[in-house]
Parts: sequence; structure tokens; C-alpha cells
Amino acid sequence: MEFALSDEQQELRRTVRAFLEQKSPETEVRRLMETDEGYDPAVWAQMSSQLGLQGLVIPEELGGSGYTMRELGIVLEEMGRVLLCAPFFSTAVLATSALLASGDDAVQKALLPKIASGESIATLALLEERGGWDEDAVQLTATEAGGSWTLSGVKSFVLDGHTADTILVAARTPAGVSLFHVAGDAAGLTRGLLVTMDQTRKLARLEFADTPAQLIGTEGGGWPAVDHALQMAAVALANEQVGGAQRCMEISVDYAQNRIQFGRPIGSFQAVKHRCADMLVQVEMAKSAAYYANWCAATESDDLAVAAPMAKSYCSEAYFRIASDTIQVHGGIGFTWEHPAHLYFKRAKSAELLFGDPRHQRKLLARQLGF
Repeated sequence: MEFALSDEQQELRRTVRAFLEQKSPETEVRRLMETDEGYDPAVWAQMSSQLGLQGLVIPEELGGSGYTMRELGIVLEEMGRVLLCAPFFSTAVLATSALLASGDDAVQKALLPKIASGESIATLALLEERGGWDEDAVQLTATEAGGSWTLSGVKSFVLDGHTADTILVAARTPAGVSLFHVAGDAAGLTRGLLVTMDQTRKLARLEFADTPAQLIGTEGGGWPAVDHALQMAAVALANEQVGGAQRCMEISVDYAQNRIQFGRPIGSFQAVKHRCADMLVQVEMAKSAAYYANWCAATESDDLAVAAPMAKSYCSEAYFRIASDTIQVHGGIGFTWEHPAHLYFKRAKSAELLFGDPRHQRKLLARQLGF
């Protein structure tokens, strides 16, 4: 097991960081989060044409680069560091993971090259209004007539569901949970942008009314692909949380070193010093959990089912604590709209709940361990 980055991986980090610092400064984050689309199409195109980020883990024969979660984790860590506003997570993690695990060669050949080229924005619609990230919670119905399928029901809190042109939908058939492909402009599909606390990550509500859909894989065999996508999403989100937590710690330490009170930097005061030290410990432990999960995903280890919920659970709580402490270190200015601390705080809270809160993740972990 090797956590140290290779020279190639370190260069990937440097390249992505330089790109994101230029394309996603705080001013751009604030501009994009106020728009309905929530991303810059020009930057999205550059991410694919110049860096090949959307196709990082897509096999080369399908238009991608054929890398693993280790490289994707580096990219997501850097994106979390700058709160990138883009449909990257929904497209390159959720939809891509589900498609790669579906076993449907024809659909993969039709959809994955478009994702890799940046031509397509994709997402996975799973969560419904009753909540629940497990198989039993899928109630949206799929009906077959004359060899064609239609979907009826509602999906909510769909990442970038309002802009995606490729929507993968988990629906229930008489044979069980199945996975379907729905075009963004399909008849009977109504999409609405939701009002959310974290404006940097767009969520949508999708209504299906006899909406035509294409079956992916086999009827009743969709849950393994969805479950795999959720595991990969948990690992990916843990990496994103590490990046955000690291950045919060850095701005806190910088402020503590430069803010003078009573003739001394506030970082010399014991309470502030200890709080910053605790941040460092939490960041390093979060990195260990996330990087181990990366290794399990990259090597297709059987331990992924344990490592993914462990990483998501710890990194969620660590990021939220660090983001909260960042506000405390900054004092009054940390509560203001003008300071970026609140942006990280809101992202940390939304990420904590996404794909299941820490309690849900610990239940998954306990189940895997036989408790």
C-alpha cells in the first residue's frame, strides 16, 4: 500500500491547482453561485480539452485517460479547496461510475465518449422525496409496453439535474431496481432548480410523467451499479472534503499569525493555538482515511465497502468541525457575508449530508463488519 504521490501525480496536482486558482477565485465562485446554471461553459470546455479531467477514469478505448480514483481524488481535493462551481462531481463521479459498473457495453460506448470530451453533462437521479439512500427507498416506477420503457414519479436533490443532458435514473420494475437513461429534453420530464443552503452546489427536482427511457443493463439488475456509484461517490466526496478542510486550516493559521490583538498575534494565545493544532490533526487523519479509500477504489480491493463509509463518515465530521472553527478563529469577521468562511461552512454542511450523513455511513460500516 503506497500513499505517497508519484512524480506524475504531483505534477497533476500542480497543474490542476494552477488552473483552478486562475479559473475559480472567490470572486468567480460568488458570481457563479448566483446563476441558475452554476458553472461557466467556457471553463467546463477547457477542463476537458486542455486537462482531460472529465474523462480521467474513463478507459482509453472509450475516449478517456484510463486513470484511477487516486488521480481523480487529487483533482477533487483541489476542486474542494477552491469550491469549484461546475457539474464535475455529478458527471465524472456519479454518472461515470454507474455507467462503468453497469456492464452495458452499448450504452457505455454511446455515452462515455461524450462525457470524456466535455460534450455531455451527466448525473445520477436516486434520492426521492421520502429520503433514503438504500435500495428499498427507490419507488419511482418504470413500465414496459411494446419493448419501450417509461418512467413515472419524482426524484429530488439531484446534483446538476437541471442542466444535465444525460440523466441516469434508478427506478423500480417488477423485477426490482433497474437503471435507465433519460435524455435531458425527454417528453414528460419537468426539471426545477431547488433553493439550497449551499449555493455552490446546484440541486434539482425532477418529475417524470410517462417519460421515455432506455434500460441500461438488465431489468432488476440496476442496484449493484448504483451501489458501486455510491461507494465511489463517498470516496470522491471524502477527497473533496479534505481539500476544503485543508484550505480552511490554512486561512485560519494565516489569520492567527497576522491578526494583532493586545500587541500580539492572536495565534500566540493558547485557545487559538490549540484550536489550530486540532485542525491540523483532523486534516491529517482525514487525509489518511480518504487516501486509504482511494487506494481501495484504485486497486478494486474488497475493503472498499469498509473504507468508503469510514472515509465519508470521518471526513464529513472533520470538515464541518474545521469549517466551524475557522469562523471562530476569525471572530466577528468570520460571520460576515464578505468573508469566505461561510462559503466553506455551508459546503461542509451540505457535503456532510450528501450520500448519507455520518450516522448512515457508520451503519453501512457496521453492516460490513457484521454487527
